[in-house]
Amino acid sequence: MSIITSSKIWLSSPHMGDKEQIYVKEAFDTNWVAPLGPNVNLFEKSIENYINSGVNVAALSTGTAAIHLALELLGVTDGDEVICQSFTFSASANPILYLGANPVFVDSEKDTWNISPTLLEEAILDRIANGKKPKAIVAVHLYGMPYNVSELKRISDKYEVPVVEDSAEALGSSVNDIKCGSFGDIGILSFNGNKIITTSGGGALVAKNKKYKEKAIFLATQARDDAPHYQHSNIGYNYRMSNVLAGIGRGQMEVLDERVAARRSNFEYYKTKLNHLDEIEFLDEPEGYFSNRWLTCILTSSFEIREKIRLALLEEDIESRPLWKPMHLQPIFEKYPSYSDGTSSDLFERGLCLPSGSNLTENDLGRITDLIIKNFKS
Repeated sequence: MSIITSSKIWLSSPHMGDKEQIYVKEAFDTNWVAPLGPNVNLFEKSIENYINSGVNVAALSTGTAAIHLALELLGVTDGDEVICQSFTFSASANPILYLGANPVFVDSEKDTWNISPTLLEEAILDRIANGKKPKAIVAVHLYGMPYNVSELKRISDKYEVPVVEDSAEALGSSVNDIKCGSFGDIGILSFNGNKIITTSGGGALVAKNKKYKEKAIFLATQARDDAPHYQHSNIGYNYRMSNVLAGIGRGQMEVLDERVAARRSNFEYYKTKLNHLDEIEFLDEPEGYFSNRWLTCILTSSFEIREKIRLALLEEDIESRPLWKPMHLQPIFEKYPSYSDGTSSDLFERGLCLPSGSNLTENDLGRITDLIIKNFKS
């Protein structure tokens, strides 16, 4: 039996290592505290080496900025349509509206909880029949579980619709030993404070096409033309990562594999302790898939049971969260087209994210699982 304490357990808190302060101090000591600098270059290189599929990486201020630039690089503009996975965080969809385009939401498959290839193809054919071929597809590796890479590649190639691979939650995940972030025409990463590694706030654009990286950096630094004075022929953005935050990222990259191992260990602990409960199920990895298990998620047998668990944890100062509310059910997006079979709505109603930080102790995990089991006995 674990010892119950009164300390708060967070859903997914930052986990610093030993090297971050060294690289940040370097930035201060050399006065590289503005955007750009050695830490940015070396952080980008460390990500490129980690993904290791001939990718080029541009470090940016947020993952959302990376999606925005990815869509702009793919030519998305006012009035276009972009297909977006419905079961995701709003940051996957918001940049579509930034560009004046219209999202078209597609529901999930049960095997991965990610975009359904069947519904995706149906949506593309229907939009083409209505005279509006989609300009891009935003597909998400949700909670670290990769989407159906082979089917999305087949559909993307068949209809010539490029894929923005939203790997915000999937750094360290892979399919057949190929790292997520390298499957789409353009990939994006997030280093927000709750992600598997963090730069406090930050993101990255990932592309095999080096010209995409170069254009992304140009746009992210206010689209300054090559001139001795300030001259601008394009709309630009202030999206580049700072050298200070990139120093944190360099240190975090050195412990990424350890963070992935810890998150996967959390998942196995939960599954071992709770798998005997008929009211709870876990999402397993399809063959060849490797999930970083950014968040351990459970699927309960009903909304009532999900809420019973969530509220019991909340009462003990333990943070948990329902699975994402689908975008096609959000007030801001409900007017846009959607292709749904109810899968993501059901996942939202019955699913719960459990505390999953790589800095959780066995005592923390025991406290959580003991409380869940106790509620099924009461």
